[in-house]
Amino acid sequence: MTCDLARRQFLRAAGVGVLAGVGTQFLPVHETEAYQKSNKSLSRMPRLLPGCCAYAYRREFLSGKMSLENLIEKAVEMQLAAIDITVYYLKSTDPRYLSSLRHLAYKNGVALSGAACGVSMVQADRAKRAESLNQIKHWIDVTNQLGASHLRVFAGEVPQGHTLSEATTWVVETMRAATEYSGKRGITLGIEDHGGVSQSADVCLEIMHRVKSEYAGINLDITHFLPTTAEDAYSQIAACIPFATNTHIRSCFDDGSPIDMNRVWKMFADAGFRGYMSYEGDELNKPGFVPEPIREIKRLCREYSLMEP
Repeated sequence: MTCDLARRQFLRAAGVGVLAGVGTQFLPVHETEAYQKSNKSLSRMPRLLPGCCAYAYRREFLSGKMSLENLIEKAVEMQLAAIDITVYYLKSTDPRYLSSLRHLAYKNGVALSGAACGVSMVQADRAKRAESLNQIKHWIDVTNQLGASHLRVFAGEVPQGHTLSEATTWVVETMRAATEYSGKRGITLGIEDHGGVSQSADVCLEIMHRVKSEYAGINLDITHFLPTTAEDAYSQIAACIPFATNTHIRSCFDDGSPIDMNRVWKMFADAGFRGYMSYEGDELNKPGFVPEPIREIKRLCREYSLMEP
């Protein structure tokens, strides 16, 4: 536990700078060379693409007023590059239904930036951890059938009577096994910085360091990091961007304070990020109308990345 705590403190203090040293400090030589080669891309031109998460329409889905087919149509209407399929709203996981969604998205020129499941990897009981892994594998298969290349997963809360160090180790073990399965299908797993174990950048970075898979990353929700006396939310976002897979966007932090979107986009652009900036905020339910948050995301993507004006 002392060793794990020291590592987390190191990662927190080093922030983005830790990424340059991880290879030579901790990884075998062949992995160090691969890491350094892959991260030359951090200096490349950024490509930030506007998207939307199905979760943004959660009330409409739960009330039955909307379907994922409707979301694909709305993506066309709002001129978005992609949608993120929250699996809670799938009508079925029957392969024929999943194929129909995949085909509909393709015919409308809408990419599926990924899928998002709600499985928690933190389970004190070994049998329950095995079941969580099996559930993640199931959603990896669903993601594969949808033709997407990314699946969001959760860490979870620390159970009563257990430590953050124990919970982090459970996450590492489960995610490592899950990425071995997903990697064979070309699917990346993104752990979200959500409530509980993964709500700080240092733990997210520790998980990435210990899993050590090219198919592991951080589904970076810019709203959830808890500021500390040493680090504000922005520095934690910046520290995790090199490992970001998908990005979830809202206009406010969890405490209700507004997010400086220009500052966030600049950080992603400076890191050479290439991926989707997907809105996950309040419902976007006005037909024939592009809501202000979506317009702002599109503007920022044009301003800060390699896109047509």
